Amino acid sequence: MKEQKQKAANAEKSADILRLTVPTKEYLDQVWDYRRECLEADSHMDGCGPLRRAGSPSEWLAFVTDCMNPTSLPEGRILTTQFLAVRKSDNKVVSMIQVRHYFNEYLEKYAGNIGYSTRPEERRKGYATETLRLTLPFCREIGLDKVLIACEPDNPASRRTILANGGVYECTVHEPREDIDLERYWIVL
Repeated sequence: MKEQKQKAANAEKSADILRLTVPTKEYLDQVWDYRRECLEADSHMDGCGPLRRAGSPSEWLAFVTDCMNPTSLPEGRILTTQFLAVRKSDNKVVSMIQVRHYFNEYLEKYAGNIGYSTRPEERRKGYATETLRLTLPFCREIGLDKVLIACEPDNPASRRTILANGGVYECTVHEPREDIDLERYWIVL
């Protein structure tokens, strides 16, 4: 009982720290700075859509916006909602998360429903865990009863984020295109 009260208090406290928002023009400079920071750190940009390859912030915004709308969904893509996790105290984008509404063959085998990342200068502060926690109610709202999340075995921070949100390990698979192993976790909603 004491543990449940502590978890509830922590959740209430952390709800004051971050908010989720879909990308807008207001955040494009920050998104582009997030990209620069990740590139300089040679860091993954999971959950950011094609941010690494984008030629400009507006090109990235147009693409992720099209992927959030069934009527403008690019051919060969799946319906995906892009969120920015914004720190309330200073309106800074600290992490990004992407929810894929359903699977294609690749997502079902390897990547799952959710991808996320935290900007390098903001890591080790609990933002990834909180961003994922804030995203799970949205997943329920769009009709998912469980979500699949994958992480590389050498990424203990991502594993802790998934486990802290109720993730249950299923198996490890080898993704041949990138030649990496991926641990698969399910979170029941």
